[in-house]
Amino acid sequence: MIRKSVYWPFVLSAAVAFSAWAAPAYIAAAENAHVTKPVDAAPTTDALLALEKQAHEAYIRGDGKFFENLLSDKWVAQQGGIRRSKADAVKGISGVRCEVGPGWALSEPRMLKIDKDAYVLSYESNLRGSCTENGKTEKLPDRARAATVWVRNGDRWQAVFHGENPIIDPSAPPSSDKKAEPGADAHTATDTNTGASAHNVTADPITGALMAAENAVSDAWRRHDAKTINELTANDIAFVDIYGTFTANKPATVKAWTSTLCNVSSFTLTNGVGTSVSPTVGIVTVTGSYVGTCGGQDISGQKIAENSVYVKVGGVWKWVFAFNSPM
Repeated sequence: MIRKSVYWPFVLSAAVAFSAWAAPAYIAAAENAHVTKPVDAAPTTDALLALEKQAHEAYIRGDGKFFENLLSDKWVAQQGGIRRSKADAVKGISGVRCEVGPGWALSEPRMLKIDKDAYVLSYESNLRGSCTENGKTEKLPDRARAATVWVRNGDRWQAVFHGENPIIDPSAPPSSDKKAEPGADAHTATDTNTGASAHNVTADPITGALMAAENAVSDAWRRHDAKTINELTANDIAFVDIYGTFTANKPATVKAWTSTLCNVSSFTLTNGVGTSVSPTVGIVTVTGSYVGTCGGQDISGQKIAENSVYVKVGGVWKWVFAFNSPM
């Protein structure tokens, strides 16, 4: 059931998930179309997907410089339980080389509006090939589900988060079953409420509020409580789970969360780090640990890297999107 998934800046890991991005701004797509876009205009699905494709091409070349302008200074990424910075991402990409066959594509794009200055683009990729980093080569998954959180910065759109999960059958026998080792989780913050860290990052002051919201949402999910889930989430939401399954709207997400796929008796969320993307949008990264089953398989002891986006509505933080991956 559980297979490794990583975030594109640090691509190699068992059963790797691949991704990359490129050009410095959404405005470039507008110029190519000979259309002047107002600063406050919403991005189009096609324009963001075009940037994603250019970015894949840049990643294959190991062109880290492309990402210096593409990534926001608020960039958030986890890999192996460690939270990484924009500088880490650019450096990591610069050391990657990939061999990918012709005919690869990014398909089935779906865009979710968080607010007028933040959007999520999700899509599938069918890359076939391999990538090498630090002398280690690994095969890319045939199918993966990706998601990118984009935010407005002046006249351009920049990425603040990206993740990819291989798309797998939750009920299929696992090809590997690597459980997280006790003490191996280094994704923590300098905030005194989130623990010590082997890779120090600074939690924004919103961390406490987002962690409280995250615990409430997780508990509603655990209890399959549709009423509370609806109350704690924004009007339009989406979700990518550990199997690469994508739910594109609120009815689909609530239905998935209240299904019998997962039956969990308890959970803990640790190592929370909140980042203020804007005055009305925040991202919290946490390590989730659950006791129970998903897809008929025991997930007890399996740690999950959770990346949740919140939007402030009427002064209240509402869950709007999350990307979860096994660690």
